[in-house]
Amino acid sequence: MAKMKSTFFCQSCGAQSAKWIGRCPSCGEWNTYVEELIEKDDKKSGWKSSSLQIAAKPKTFNEIQSDREDRVSSADMELDRVLGGGIVAGSIVLIGGEPGIGKSTLMLQVALNLKEHKVLYVSGEESEQQIKMRAERIGIQHPNCFVLNETGTQNIFKQIEQLQPDILIIDSIQTLQSSFIESAAGSVSQVRECTAELLKYAKESGTPVFLIGHITKEGTLAGPKVLEHMVDTVLQFEGDRNNSYRILRTTKNRFGSTSELGIYEMRGSGLREVPNPSEILLSQREENLSGIAIGATLEGNRPLLIELQSLVSVATYGTPQRTSTGFDSKRLSMLLAVLEKRVGFRMGNQDVFLNIAGGLKIEDPAIDLAVCVALVSSFEDKIISADVCFAGEIGLGGEIRAVNRIEQRISEAEKLGFKHIFVSRLNAKSIEKEKYGIQVHTVGKLAEVFDNLL
Repeated sequence: MAKMKSTFFCQSCGAQSAKWIGRCPSCGEWNTYVEELIEKDDKKSGWKSSSLQIAAKPKTFNEIQSDREDRVSSADMELDRVLGGGIVAGSIVLIGGEPGIGKSTLMLQVALNLKEHKVLYVSGEESEQQIKMRAERIGIQHPNCFVLNETGTQNIFKQIEQLQPDILIIDSIQTLQSSFIESAAGSVSQVRECTAELLKYAKESGTPVFLIGHITKEGTLAGPKVLEHMVDTVLQFEGDRNNSYRILRTTKNRFGSTSELGIYEMRGSGLREVPNPSEILLSQREENLSGIAIGATLEGNRPLLIELQSLVSVATYGTPQRTSTGFDSKRLSMLLAVLEKRVGFRMGNQDVFLNIAGGLKIEDPAIDLAVCVALVSSFEDKIISADVCFAGEIGLGGEIRAVNRIEQRISEAEKLGFKHIFVSRLNAKSIEKEKYGIQVHTVGKLAEVFDNLL
């Protein structure tokens, strides 16, 4: 007979306590502990395998065979990029995002595009008819893509043993429920138990598993924090439902870089890959305006040309405002102080608004120079030519510091038709100007840039 006991879990961080606590000692949140019934049974197993009978033994590094991980292409170049080159056998990937952002559409497209593999799509949120309607809208046929409408993990594993899929997709992990835990679906204990069972299945069978996860109102993945530690890769699907473009960003990846991103466009027929995001991040203006500059940045291994838009106007309502979208507001204040102290532009009584076009959030300091040029362009009401771009970090002394991988930035600017690019003089040694069709200007101080432009 299985033993039953009552335990309290923090709904914010997943901490466990034998009694109710007002404030969680782990995360500091108030009134987050909820009582859940736990069934203890040492003989239970959601995924049964003969390998469980073999006791593990310690090995030296020389005894361990380091085979290169096998990767399967998802037929989606953007997804392959953020995963580090493809789907790794036995990996477990968690995809989170706001409701209606396109998580289920993305995973259904991946399932339908893997024509050479047997895929099982498990849905606990939508009926089979709803999934078929979405598949017909996407317009891709796949004879080996199976759909299962089920939330019980034990029933899911029975179907897995019969079908033996090559790839498993779960939509979503918060809807699954294990019979070994006496609590509601979506609770901390249920999410942890269901993920542990799927993790065991993925590692023992070598089958890649994709989990779709909900997020909280704060924008973090719902469930215990240990959920992100258990999986191999965490992807964040971002975007504005009023905007057609979506960004797939890596926040954790055991098999690749965590700085990659993929860009999609949401259409009526599904998500379209955007192979050259610089073209959509640079708005097509009918006329040149002041306050706009182009910066060369990097996201992972991908160079991007982004548009910096600024508006500087006299503060007529008291304290001047400093508002930025997609750029660190504290760094904006620092750049304004440098412009005033080192170059002489008096912006202390000006309202300053800065925006990165396309909804991106950039932390690369290489766009500092483009930000300063955009601010001065708006302040002086002088237009910067549309065929000029910038790549440089600004120091507190007004000097322009070198940035990494400058050649990739220059090549991307040349490919998009820019005629001039301003970079730091400290990058000059690593640049072969003769091989570029774009004119590379090397500068050391902010004042030199403004002397050339204005």
